[in-house]
Amino acid sequence: MAVNLGKGQKISLAKSGGGGGGLSRVAMGLGWDAVKKKGFFGRMKSADIDLDASCLLFDAGRNLVDQVWFSQLRSKDGSVLHTGDNLTGAGEGDDEVIQVDLTTVPPQVQTLVFVVNSFTGQDFSQIENAFCRLVDSTTGTEVARYELSGSGTHNAQVMAKLTREGDSWAMTALGERAQGRTFRDLLPAVTPHL
Repeated sequence: MAVNLGKGQKISLAKSGGGGGGLSRVAMGLGWDAVKKKGFFGRMKSADIDLDASCLLFDAGRNLVDQVWFSQLRSKDGSVLHTGDNLTGAGEGDDEVIQVDLTTVPPQVQTLVFVVNSFTGQDFSQIENAFCRLVDSTTGTEVARYELSGSGTHNAQVMAKLTREGDSWAMTALGERAQGRTFRDLLPAVTPHL
């Protein structure tokens, strides 16, 4: 059963049931819809909104060592994979997915931070049904879901982080509002959460 997380809440990704160990393969899904507005002749229509999910990999010294985003779909070591850029938010379910093989994340990487930004610049007041969710890729089970706050004048959010805890990982929902069109613009908002 999935845990609905609020801002700042943390859950362990260690598997329950006494078997020990933790999740080995996870996927962070991002979904959204554009708010529908009245157009000509009273018809409802929505504008295309290009939200982008990115994963930033940091070492223990809080240094950015790699990034996965629409311009680099795979981490240099191959442990993190972005499945592709959705330019409109069209479709049901996850619009963008970042897959992570936690067993192959290099030991020097201590934190993975997931961010979302509006590349086209619209703010979150024009976006609805936005969420990020963590899925156990080996079973397809949703582990945690974080509903992104829908309205506001921000056009980006620092969504969540995965932090190495011994042999396992923990997820913390961050929900930090920010401004920026790419992950580079968001680094000042990410740094306090490392």
